[in-house]
Amino acid sequence: MKKIILPLVLLLLLYCGYDQAFADRGRQYYEEAGQIIWEIKTEEKVIALTFDDGPHRKYTPAILDLLKEHDAKATFFIVGTNAEKNPDIVLRMFEEGHELANHTYTHSSRMKVPNLVDEIKRTHETIFSITGYHTTLFRPVEGVYTDELVDAVAKEGYKIVMWSWHLDTLDWKNIGVKKIVNFVLDGAKEGNVILFHDGGGNRQQTVKSLETILPKLQQEGYRFVTISELMEIQTSTEDEKFVEQNND
Repeated sequence: MKKIILPLVLLLLLYCGYDQAFADRGRQYYEEAGQIIWEIKTEEKVIALTFDDGPHRKYTPAILDLLKEHDAKATFFIVGTNAEKNPDIVLRMFEEGHELANHTYTHSSRMKVPNLVDEIKRTHETIFSITGYHTTLFRPVEGVYTDELVDAVAKEGYKIVMWSWHLDTLDWKNIGVKKIVNFVLDGAKEGNVILFHDGGGNRQQTVKSLETILPKLQQEGYRFVTISELMEIQTSTEDEKFVEQNND
């Protein structure tokens, strides 16, 4: 009997530890608490383009050229080490009206929360030293988060930004320009957040896909906004609903 009980106890302890490490209060809780944003509900034809893992010496400037050509704004989730290598590109992002956000310092996918907070602070300091801008948005590496991480990030004054689950372009897998284009054009809706990558590898397919995606969505009446602008629209919409309800 003791031989049976001991493995069961060990399994129970392992399960409890796993549950604590990966506990998730749920999307509704995080959205209502204002700690995480995935997308917004709106009838306004706006979309937020987001780019992770840069800046990259070659691909980020090419993306910035396209955004400028189409008068589109985006949010860049910057890796601190890459910012240090490419301060001129970070400054260009800022000066051209794009939003700068935090994506850790080393882009490590496995860090204890205290180490993660240190990396957020280090990237924040790096971006501030280049632009004088204080970042307030954070995206966890690979989109992985825990209750502990969310609480720690919120204490640092950051809001976590994810993306519309149906609009992870998988561009990092180099799935092909046509697939990326069709994926976005078929799935994009008002208030969505699209996930692209401008760093972390060969992003030529991302650049080529944007050559089609940007003008096509503009033809459909969409406007490209930053995450902060998207949140302002959300706040404005909620305020209007509140006024309407109280006037009924």
